[in-house]
Amino acid sequence: MDRLILPGLAPSVNHMYITARRGHKNVRVLTKDAQQWRDEMIAIANNWRVKNKWSTADRKVIVRLWFYFPDKRRRDTHNGLKVLLDALEDALIYEDDKLALPQVIDFEFDKQNPRIEIEFEKVE
Repeated sequence: MDRLILPGLAPSVNHMYITARRGHKNVRVLTKDAQQWRDEMIAIANNWRVKNKWSTADRKVIVRLWFYFPDKRRRDTHNGLKVLLDALEDALIYEDDKLALPQVIDFEFDKQNPRIEIEFEKVE
């Protein structure tokens, strides 16, 4: 099975949310850029799922992640996991992101092609 390759990197938690007014409450919502990134990743992951005949998991799934950063600036690999795992749920990789068992395998630098590569394994 091919790896799912997502171009670019997930927005960091620091740049992902804004506070918006909903009725009489303040709530945290995704920024326009974060929502756009999420929507694009859902489409790419959904296409991957169909192409690879991946059936939506109803049990635990190991999510192996390789990060390729554009430069050596200090970054945390886990900083964008929330929005990434939510997008994979919406792409029907698994029924609920509580089933996702993320494992960051490694990170490298690739100035020309920053990306996230992902392998999935359903737990028996």
